[in-house]
Amino acid sequence: MKETDREAVATAVQRVAGMLQRPDQLEKVEQYRRREARKKASVEARLKAAIQSQLDGVRTGLSQLHTALSDVQDIQRSLADVSKDWRQSINTIESLRDVKDAVVRHSQLAAAVENLKNIFSVPEIVRETQDLIEQGELLQAHRKLMDLECSRDGLMYEQYRMDSGNARDMTLIHSYFGSTQGLSDELAKQLWVVLQRSLVTVRRDPTLLVSVVRIIEREEKIDRRILDRKKQTGFIPPGRPKNWKEKMFAILERTVTTRIEGTQADTRESDRMWLVRHLEIIRKCVLDDLIVTRNLMVQCFPPRYQIFRSLLNVYHQALSTRMQELASEDLEANEIVSLLTWVLNTYTSAEMMGNAELAPEVDVGVLEPLLSPNVVSELLDTYMSTLTSNIIAWLRKALETDKKDWVKETEPEADQDGYYQTTLPAIVFQVQGGGAAVQGGASAEAAAPALLRAVHDRPHQQLPDPQRMIAEAHRRVVQEYLRAVLQKRISFRSAEERKEGAERMGREAEQLRFLFCKLASGFGEEMDGHCDTIVAVAEVIKLTDPSLLYLEVSTLVSKYPDIRDDHIGALLAVRGDASRDMKQTIIETLEQGPAQASPDYVPIFRDIAVPSLNVAKLLK
Repeated sequence: MKETDREAVATAVQRVAGMLQRPDQLEKVEQYRRREARKKASVEARLKAAIQSQLDGVRTGLSQLHTALSDVQDIQRSLADVSKDWRQSINTIESLRDVKDAVVRHSQLAAAVENLKNIFSVPEIVRETQDLIEQGELLQAHRKLMDLECSRDGLMYEQYRMDSGNARDMTLIHSYFGSTQGLSDELAKQLWVVLQRSLVTVRRDPTLLVSVVRIIEREEKIDRRILDRKKQTGFIPPGRPKNWKEKMFAILERTVTTRIEGTQADTRESDRMWLVRHLEIIRKCVLDDLIVTRNLMVQCFPPRYQIFRSLLNVYHQALSTRMQELASEDLEANEIVSLLTWVLNTYTSAEMMGNAELAPEVDVGVLEPLLSPNVVSELLDTYMSTLTSNIIAWLRKALETDKKDWVKETEPEADQDGYYQTTLPAIVFQVQGGGAAVQGGASAEAAAPALLRAVHDRPHQQLPDPQRMIAEAHRRVVQEYLRAVLQKRISFRSAEERKEGAERMGREAEQLRFLFCKLASGFGEEMDGHCDTIVAVAEVIKLTDPSLLYLEVSTLVSKYPDIRDDHIGALLAVRGDASRDMKQTIIETLEQGPAQASPDYVPIFRDIAVPSLNVAKLLK
């Protein structure tokens, strides 16, 4: 306290010294004294009020503590009385267990009475549902199935809510409704059958597919409702969730995969063109399926399903898997070209994913490649090595055969002019593509082996004008192909055969185009449209109306002015359906007005020789 007093005196001295620094301030001493007295009185009043408030709070707290102590003592006495009463009533509680069990049974019976009608009619509903499923009345069958499941689930939920540990009653309810799960499985099988045949069903009976989708939608709603209740109560009926929507997409995916794998009807042993046929069937099937999906199936599914986009992804993935499987097989050289042509060109062309009927939903620019660049590179390397070894073997055999021809005792065969000849030119010609057309393109794809070997084995700077060499090789290969077509002693017997042959020529033209485009890309060059000549000739063969032959041939002549009447005659002979008068009229008319070639036209037919007797034979 003394220290506090000293600090107060020192503070007061400082304040007085501050107020009395000048003589004229002495006159205000009394004023200063009164002001300080007022401040002191104010401070003392506040201190008294604060102390009084604290005292009042302490007094109130002490009162509350006394009251609480009294309450605690009363509670202790009450707990003691309750404990005494509980100990005295244990026997009474044990005697009420039978009453509790009766209450539980009463609640169960009340729930049973509420569902009594459905319970008694369960066998009848099961029979009706089974009949409806067998009759294909899927919507009505599903409605009755939902009634059965609702009754079963309601009883099981009441049992679970009242006595979740009573497994015996749960088993009893489940056993009584045991046929319900079998009906659900049977109905599901019918749904999956419809989905597996959805592309056929949507054409014949789209309402059936709509019914299937409606049933799946109902089950999805029930699944969501039951899962929400499970979060609150922990109860879930047997067989839930069904997840039929998820299973639906799994069925569609498996169906697509099976459909694509099932398009392989032949093997290499049974048909040399097995891969070309397989890829063409895949192309037609996938294109038809996607067109049907876009035009018809999307109308049978809710928009949020995005069924076309989903199936497009499924088809793309299934195709990618199938192409990977084919690429991993031991393919021959021409089969590698067929596969790469299909994967890199046909798949994104207007004949498939680029088809106008799929636009704009399908954008070929964003489609992932069916084969990875590494796989494509490996296939190209295999193609080159296989071709090289095959050519070496063929030429070695040809030389051996030619040597035997020259050293044998009999004279070599002579041609029509009397000059000696051996089989060597024919064998070499066949290796370079002479057999391009009844072999279906296998020889045509082998037509450029020497060029491929030269371009890949030697640096580009060592090649004399490689662009010109590739362009000339391109023209010569197409010429050999056309020569093989026009010199064949065969004719088509029906429009279907002509169509099939023309389509095959179109595919082989694409294969040749692919080969030379790959070569030209190494020099930054674009290829001339020599392969379009094969397509143009194929169009003449494919024409279904013979009366339009003159117009089609005229178009061909206008495009290729170096074509001669013997070429036209041979081409008409290949068709096999033109009458003698029509042949003569077409040839004579075209002879009267030969077309004029443009300055930049590169002759393609000029060097293609066909037997001179063809025209005379045609006109007989």
